[in-house]
Formats: sequence, structure tokens, C-alpha cells
Amino acid sequence: MREELSVLLKAQYPLIYLVTFEEERAEQTIAALAQQRPQRRVYTWTMTHGIIEHGQPRNAVQHNNTVSPEAAIEWVIRQREPGIYVFKDLHPFRDSPAVTRCLRDAITSFRGTQKAIILMSPVQEVPIELEKEVVVLDYPLPNMSELNQVLSKELENAKTANISTEVREKLLKAALGLTRDEAEKVYRKSRVMTGKLTEGEVDIVLSEKKQLIRRNGILEYIEEDATLDSVGGVDILKHWLRQRSNAFSERAREYGLPQPKGLLILGVPGCGKSLVAKTTARLWGLPLLRLDMGRVYDGSMVGRSEANLRNALRTAESISPALLFIDEIDKAFAGGAGSADSDGGTSSRIFGSFLTWMQEKNSPVFVMATANRVERLPSEFLRKGRFDEIFFVDLPNAEERKEIFRIHLQKRRRDISRFDLDQLTSVCKGFSGAEIEQAVIAAMYEAFAQNREFTQLDIIAAIKATLPLSKTMAEQVTALRQWAGKRARSATPPDEREEREIEYKRMEF
Repeated sequence: MREELSVLLKAQYPLIYLVTFEEERAEQTIAALAQQRPQRRVYTWTMTHGIIEHGQPRNAVQHNNTVSPEAAIEWVIRQREPGIYVFKDLHPFRDSPAVTRCLRDAITSFRGTQKAIILMSPVQEVPIELEKEVVVLDYPLPNMSELNQVLSKELENAKTANISTEVREKLLKAALGLTRDEAEKVYRKSRVMTGKLTEGEVDIVLSEKKQLIRRNGILEYIEEDATLDSVGGVDILKHWLRQRSNAFSERAREYGLPQPKGLLILGVPGCGKSLVAKTTARLWGLPLLRLDMGRVYDGSMVGRSEANLRNALRTAESISPALLFIDEIDKAFAGGAGSADSDGGTSSRIFGSFLTWMQEKNSPVFVMATANRVERLPSEFLRKGRFDEIFFVDLPNAEERKEIFRIHLQKRRRDISRFDLDQLTSVCKGFSGAEIEQAVIAAMYEAFAQNREFTQLDIIAAIKATLPLSKTMAEQVTALRQWAGKRARSATPPDEREEREIEYKRMEF
């Protein structure tokens, strides 16, 4: 970004929009660029102090009557010497015709001069009148080299002995995605809490990332204690995921492997798709971020929804490598290709932005999406290149149902020898994993109400009282299985799939 900004200034671009939360760090970069030939003076404007030359105290009063943005821009136009004029937080005046007109006048007057206005704000809001005139840049977060300077300073302040290269790398990677100020604060927090900065303080640094996600409001940081072993069946899918457990390591890059993009898991509701996504993050040792598409859509202002998505994806990239989880993506993007009549095209633009990001992203953000109704997904979403693989999770067969019963019973009781798993398996044909779990829970409630231990018969009674989704939504399940049979990869071995097909056809609907 620094090189691009330097080129724009040398090329006499009159208006640049710099999107950043880090005003002080960005100002330092601009001041350094201003020393290049031709040298320029740097001025900053805020609505609290007006125009002040860079390097002067913030409470200094240099140029009276420049507090209003119109007066400040007119003052800039009158200047004859080369200069860079940084206007902070001008976005609240986006709808002001006077401010927009003054900026357009400034652009005209800057032609052939070494003057430029830089609009600096954490929010990107460009008036439509200036869209053809402005260049928008995202100021990047600190890289490993800059964070290393922060860490070295804190180690010096803490009078900590030299730490190993491995520990230093872990502390730096843990802080990736934080601003310089956030990194300084979290390193100080770690030093105050423990009196030192070592590998054991990585969790304290990671906690700051959780706060970053919470402040975002659209992403949710999920911590999952369960492992992939708690998912019954889907052996092919588990093998695929375990093969890629080190896919984001430096060793994989040196080997020549590309970073995996994402995975789409289709399947019958309640068959463990979401649990697979959550446990994958633990298997890979990555933070798990859930993107809530309901929070993305915001009709309060035109363009707000698109900005929400950009901010969420930018946040995910900033703390990468990470796993971005989108549950029931078929509901999030249903009808995205033709939403002009229903929401003014917002869904279509959101969908297009997300597709473009998935196709072109270089950051190590792995997208894990689940879907139940594949017919709702636009065809563009399913083509090769968006996801590394599309897996289909079917209803569990007999052996998988037995494994699911074992998992849920062992989760609740240490000794399960009193249960006949084969009998339980035979009486719940067509049940999903979620329905099996609920049958166990219902049996426990029944026994708890009677102040006794739950038994085999309680579970069987709960199963008999349940009508599985495979029967109530038989047509939908059949259509999904037929579609996936030719277009998706099975999450289970072929022989097990054939066994399940035979069992499914024998079921009475």
C-alpha cells in the first residue's frame, strides 16, 4: 500500500480515500512519503481543531476559522505551495452538497500542482459525485516485521531475557490481525498479568482477537470442545479433512501445495454437517468464525449491507489463517441472482461480492459452508473453483447409527454395557444423528421425571414416538439424494452408501 500511495502522490492524484482505524500510523507513513521529492508539507484537519500542520501539538490553534469542512477546503484551495492535506472523519458530511461541491472545486484547482487531499476514515462512504475522482486504498494492518518491533519494545520494557525464535514467532502470529495499538496493549496486558512475555501468554494475546470479533458484530467467535471423533460415520469426509490438517503450514507452502479454499457440505438436516464444520477448526488448530448473514443485511442505508460484508471478510482475513463457517448457506443466498424486485438488488450484490471474494482471495481463510436445499443455490456457487470439494452427508446406515448411539450414550454415562446397541440401531431406521440424540435425551427426561435411571426401553419408546424427517419430508430427501448421487462426493465409502440405498428403499413412507 505504501508504494501505491507514493505512486499516486507522485502522479498528482488530487483525491485519495484511505480506509483505516490507525490514524497515527497512517500519518507517519504519509509524513515519510512527503519527504520524497518534491517535498511537501503535511496538514491535518479535524472537526474539533480545524487545520493543523503535522508535528504540531493536537491542541494547537494555527489556522482560525477552518473548523468547518467547507472553510477548511477553501483554505486548502488558496494555498500555493505543495502540500498533502489529510482530512480525518469527513464521512459524516457525505450528504452535504456544500462539502461535495468544495471537494470537486479543490480537485479542479489541484490540476498541475503538487497538492493532494487524503480523506482518512475507518468508514468507506464516497459521495456518488466523487466516485470518478477518488482512489480508495485500504491501509493494511501491521505485518510480522512491524509487530516484531512492538514485541521487541515490550520485551525491553519488561526486561525479559531473550526469548527463542519459536516463541517469538508464536507471539507474533497470535497478534496478526491486530492494529499496532491493540498489539501494544495486549502485550502490556500479558506482561502485567504474568510479569513476562513467553509462549504461555499466547492465549492472552488470542483473547484480544476474540474481542476484535465481538466488536465486529457480524462475525461470531466459536469455541468448540468436541473433536472430529465425536462425529459418527462420514469416514471419507473425515479422511479428507485429516489430510489437510497441516495445509496452512509453511511446510505445505515449501512443498508447493496451494492453500485450500473451502468445502461445501450438503445433506439431510440433522446429519452432523454443522458439527463437522465446528470440529474441523479444532482439528486444524484454527480460530472458528461464524458469519451470520442475517446480520449482514441492513436496510437502514443504501450500500450498508455490502459494507457489512466487506468489513466481515476483511476482519476474517486480518486474523487468518482462520476457518469461516456459514451455516445453511442455501437460506443466505437463496434467490441472490434475481433480487431486484424484492430488495432493490441488495441480495444480488451481496452474492456477487461474496463469489468474487471466494474466487480471488489469497488470504488463508477456509470457507466451510453447509446447505440442506441444494436447489436453492445458484449454479455459479457450485462450479469448480469456488470450493475444493462438495460432499454429501446422507442418512446414517446401520453401522453409523450404532456409532452415533455409542457416542451420545458415552457422553452421558460412563458405563453403557447395559444397552443393546444392535437393537437400538434396528428400531431407528431412517433417523438422522440429531433425531437419535433427541431420542436419548427424551428417554432421560422420562426417567428423570420418575426419579430413576433411563433404560433401553425408554429409548425405544422415544424412538417409536418420533416420526423422522426422512418420512415427513420424504420427497425432499429423495430429491436431494438423487441430485447428490451424480453431482457430489459421498462422505461415506461406496459400499456403505450402497447398503444405505438398499435400506432406504425398504423403508415404508
